[in-house]
Amino acid sequence: MRVRIGLGSDLHELVPGRPCILGGVTLPYERGPRGHSDGDAVLHALTDALLGAAGLDDLGTRFPDDDARWAGADSRRLLAAAWDDVRAAGWELANADVVIQTEGPRIAPFRAAMAEAIAAVLGVEVTRINLKGKSFEGLGALAGGRAVLVQAVVLLTAD
Repeated sequence: MRVRIGLGSDLHELVPGRPCILGGVTLPYERGPRGHSDGDAVLHALTDALLGAAGLDDLGTRFPDDDARWAGADSRRLLAAAWDDVRAAGWELANADVVIQTEGPRIAPFRAAMAEAIAAVLGVEVTRINLKGKSFEGLGALAGGRAVLVQAVVLLTAD
């Protein structure tokens, strides 16, 4: 059996006038992630982790932010397209572990819904998806609900 580990990271400023979409779920919060697509930093980090583990081009190369086709795109579409290519390369997901760091929206009440949304896109059991919310503890430039920082790690397997 072959195994590969991938790491993805994404950072988005939280701004007024944008829906707060994280992990494929719209959270009730007055600001949302700025981005060319829907700004879903959770799905962006996860997509990059999957692509990296499979040795494929990253999210920005595949879906550049200067391409009008991706303006406002639902990041679930981007994740699904990348996942199709990862699977076509012969890989399966053993598990994904995601840390969502923000002092903006509370993550804990939405973890289960996010895990279900991600599992549905990937067509895997929800038990393979783990998410955690963390705070900046009031420290640094990202404190005060100004941003969301996400790190994702995945383990892929192949026979």
